[in-house]
Amino acid sequence: MTQLETLIQTLCPNGVKFVKLGEVVAYEQPSKYIVKSTEYDDSYDIPVLTAGQSFILGYTNEKEGIYHASPSCPVVIFDDFTTSMQWVDFPFKVKSSAMKILTSRDNETALIRYLYFALKTIKYTPDTATHARQWIGTYAELQIPLPPLAVQSEIVRVLDKFTLHKAELAAELAARLRQYEYYRDKLLTFDDTVKRVTTNEIFDVITDYTAAGSFADLAKNVKYEKEHGFAQLIRTTDLKSKFAKKDSFIYVNEHAYEYLWRVQLDKESIIMPNVGNCGEVYYTLPNIFPSEFNVLGPNAILIRSNKYLNKYLYYAIQHEDFQKQLKKITSPVGQTKFNKTEFKELLIPLPSLSEQERIVSILDRFDKLCHDIREGLPAEIELRQKQYEHYRDRLLTFRQLGD
Repeated sequence: MTQLETLIQTLCPNGVKFVKLGEVVAYEQPSKYIVKSTEYDDSYDIPVLTAGQSFILGYTNEKEGIYHASPSCPVVIFDDFTTSMQWVDFPFKVKSSAMKILTSRDNETALIRYLYFALKTIKYTPDTATHARQWIGTYAELQIPLPPLAVQSEIVRVLDKFTLHKAELAAELAARLRQYEYYRDKLLTFDDTVKRVTTNEIFDVITDYTAAGSFADLAKNVKYEKEHGFAQLIRTTDLKSKFAKKDSFIYVNEHAYEYLWRVQLDKESIIMPNVGNCGEVYYTLPNIFPSEFNVLGPNAILIRSNKYLNKYLYYAIQHEDFQKQLKKITSPVGQTKFNKTEFKELLIPLPSLSEQERIVSILDRFDKLCHDIREGLPAEIELRQKQYEHYRDRLLTFRQLGD
């Protein structure tokens, strides 16, 4: 019998009481902690937070209006529109008031760390249609189990072990990524004996979605479908998420697939967004896609070489020298973008084929460790996250007292 099971059997064998969140969680609008300046710099001291995935937007040197959270006085910042939340135990300011700062009303009955874990088990979809804030009307009324303090403490201890292990893996991944970038840039830095060649000379294919015809022709020949048709339209957002967001996939019929023959992804390819996140680069093989037939979507270019190693070129495009060239032709006005004509004039160093192969073999090992969702560190982090969520939900499931 585990320590937790022993505590439950001793302290609450017949179940635990369930309480409304509003009874145990105090909240504060962070209006007085909003940052005034948008001049962020990593050399400044105070982080500026959101409740979303970005979490730390940057650092400010504003000294007024700081929320002085600490390890002994932690808080949870919670966006009740998106249900995003973050644990905070350091001084901070916030980007906007579109969130809540949550604390425990009474640390003798409810540990804030326990409440943080309990909040994460709540299955509730916000009303995205009205964009209404929902703490008082909805969240404060939701119920959570509140076992005795000793049981809460043991649950926190167990879940923190999972959290710590995942954090250690994330730190290792960050270190490996820095190592990967260091070796990539070192291996792809050449002296003047290595010729630089334009992308137009290197790539046999430099094309995009709009090469099929006019916008009117595209609208007539390509109809997007939500249900799986003949082929999938591959967007850079799909590549970035590694096809995790299946509900947002877009498909096209066989006629559209044939009409978009220039951007069919039936061979080894390099894909780059030319609108939006310019500078990102993806290497693809036909077997990575969820569907059998695939075509590239809008706002991206497809490049492919029949003479040189595409995998080497994929790494070379990531190098800071090429990225600097790309930035010079990228328009910063509105949504960032660049055009194919200027892209064709950018230069890439081309060592011998044997040297290209050597560089690829080294960087492939780092790339697999850092990015492979099936084997490398990302796969282990994903596994630990699922394991943590399983045990969190299981540990926080109680029989209600009186049932």
